Amino acid sequence: MKIQLPKIEVNSPVVIWYAGISFLILLFGYATGNTSTMELFTCYRTSLRDPLMYFRLVSHVLGHSDISHYLSNFFLIMLIGPVLEEKYGSKRLFWMMFITALLAGIVNVLITPNGLLGASGIAFMMIILCSCTSVQSGKLPLTMIIVVVMYIGKEILSGIAVNDNISQLSHILGGICGIVFGLYYNHHGFDKKES
Repeated sequence: MKIQLPKIEVNSPVVIWYAGISFLILLFGYATGNTSTMELFTCYRTSLRDPLMYFRLVSHVLGHSDISHYLSNFFLIMLIGPVLEEKYGSKRLFWMMFITALLAGIVNVLITPNGLLGASGIAFMMIILCSCTSVQSGKLPLTMIIVVVMYIGKEILSGIAVNDNISQLSHILGGICGIVFGLYYNHHGFDKKES
């Protein structure tokens, strides 16, 4: 009796490419003693004449300080991302991620002198967006409200009470983006094939 193995399907190309590119950037960071991570994938305030500043406004979501930082973000992204990519489509999810990264980068440069690095804003956007997947016109699921209060409330409290290297601001902005995208697409409806 011949056993036939199932074919491997690329079910979530945006999420898989995102994880793969970020992992290669992490390896490149290790090879350069994190110089490449600081120069290309950490968003911080510099001169408006610095062309790399504009690149870093978005590229910060590709860089990670170490393997632990990478894994903590991508465990969530690889778990939730494929569900969202199936629901919203690859192109639409890519643009949600891009807008979230850009917004977090701009706000970080305007408000704080600290560097911004990692995919946690994207992970938070996905967590909240996932809780919005069953929103119907005129109704808000209680689970969505609880998730928003838990995640964003925790980040606000941590931002006030804890002095660490974690950007609660990018988590909050990612959560807000998830709310906006979820409510918009679920209220206005969309055809996934258009994405």
